[in-house]
Amino acid sequence: MRRLVVNADDFGFTRDTNEGIIAAHRDGILTATTLMANGAAFDHAVELARSNPTLDVGCHLVLVGGPGQPASVPDLLVALTRGQMDPYRVLRGQIEKIVAAGIHPRHLDTHKHTHLWPPVLKAVARLSQEFAIPWVRRPFDFPLSIRPVPWTRRVMSSTLGGLRPLFHRVLTQHSCRTTDHFAGFEITGAFVADDLVKLIAALPEGSTEFMCHPGYLRDELRQAKTRLKESREQELRALVDPSVRQALAREGVQLVGYRHL
Repeated sequence: MRRLVVNADDFGFTRDTNEGIIAAHRDGILTATTLMANGAAFDHAVELARSNPTLDVGCHLVLVGGPGQPASVPDLLVALTRGQMDPYRVLRGQIEKIVAAGIHPRHLDTHKHTHLWPPVLKAVARLSQEFAIPWVRRPFDFPLSIRPVPWTRRVMSSTLGGLRPLFHRVLTQHSCRTTDHFAGFEITGAFVADDLVKLIAALPEGSTEFMCHPGYLRDELRQAKTRLKESREQELRALVDPSVRQALAREGVQLVGYRHL
């Protein structure tokens, strides 16, 4: 059996992003999202989550780019090396805020995949166990050839794959669960409906999480600090395209949320 979880990052980032995520869920194939506790539109996202109970909501844990946080991943690594940040304390506060808002998260991931780095990974795995949030993203793309990908992103994806043994060892020690496969890193901000049709045809047996970033490009998103702007509307159009749902039926792929795994 092939099962696909379609998860949107950045719920709570802006209201434009929130409304795009909800549209992708109501009208398309999106089944899950992860909420940013320090997002500017956090309260708006919580309201939308309450009115859309079929959408699985998890935690999008942020150590980079948030208020008072390092501006980039290299800056974060410096802060971690110098002992200037306790990722467990920071991320615990974010989960507590989400839970206090009445959200019962089912899955965890991190902004910029920072839980690939051992100190963050250990904190996330510990928090997964303590809060009984069993699912943690495994951000290692399975091989795809559905469209040309910049060589820099392919090299980065391949390099990150070298962290896989440690990653799974730490998660196993804390009884964390992951989907069998993951996709979306290499084609972030670049895919269209035809790419999703090809992806669905290429899915391996087992469960796969597909990461995406839909949204509407309006004033809030235009002013936000992110490289993903026009691409969010492009991704939204792909996620709601009828050809994609037709491909799921044709290929016999089951569309699920984390609650179904």
